Amino acid sequence: MDSWDEIRTAYQVARAGTVSGAAEALGVHHATVIRHIDALEARLGVKLFQRHARGYTATEAGDDLLRVAQTTDDQFTQLAGRIKGQGAGVGGDLVVTSLGAFSSLIVPVLSAYQAAYPEVCVRFLTGNRLFRLEYGEAHVAIRAGPKPDQPDNVVQPLAQSGVALVASDAYLARHGMPKDDADLANHFFVGNDDEDNRAPFHRWMSETVPRDRVRFRVTDTGSARDAIVAGAGIGFVLEHDLASFPNLKRVRDTQEEWSASMWLVTHVDLHRTAKVQSFLTFIKEEAKSWVF
Repeated sequence: MDSWDEIRTAYQVARAGTVSGAAEALGVHHATVIRHIDALEARLGVKLFQRHARGYTATEAGDDLLRVAQTTDDQFTQLAGRIKGQGAGVGGDLVVTSLGAFSSLIVPVLSAYQAAYPEVCVRFLTGNRLFRLEYGEAHVAIRAGPKPDQPDNVVQPLAQSGVALVASDAYLARHGMPKDDADLANHFFVGNDDEDNRAPFHRWMSETVPRDRVRFRVTDTGSARDAIVAGAGIGFVLEHDLASFPNLKRVRDTQEEWSASMWLVTHVDLHRTAKVQSFLTFIKEEAKSWVF
């Protein structure tokens, strides 16, 4: 059957017992009701109603069809209620995207949030690709750098992420500590393979360190951190991560120009939903305890 409109019309005729009553319930002209009933009977090859002066009475075949129609109508009503509830409640998927560099900050927050809202399934998507909120690719994006300016997005400040220029004990044992900024050109570095990377600390490295001294190049910050820990060269890690790696030593005092602003970004269509608002409130409170 490929015409739910006709079945729904027949269901309303059976409920009301008249064409005019069904037309009022459906918000259509009575001629539309008659046309739907005639078309449905012609398609099925049976009479669904007995016409009489007082209105319409379902035949045996009509009763069979209308029991199915009632069940389907009830299921649609239940589905509509569940869909409305999803907008007002906190459940289903919560899709959050960020750079992998912030995993150590964000994963504990997501874990605590999921524990507080057990009906939520957390999906944490990381990578350098800019996920498109307007296409529904994520509920919340956590971005770094200049304030995002895409239209139809709501942007809120989250934190100021600091980074440290460090080297491992193994690297320093082989090459020593740089004496000053001029001596940096005599050392080896871990950096991004993309020379056009816009991170403030990467721009500083590009301006300060000859490219041929960046001997270990990666495409994500997690790999960069692992390479630095392994002794491949000097590089940047989040200040927040330093406590987890006691074998890393600062090569220079942290400079303000290396840091980047972190932003919470949501699409205007989802910004006010209960699920998104609950997460925004949760992460902003957690971010107050972050140490950079």
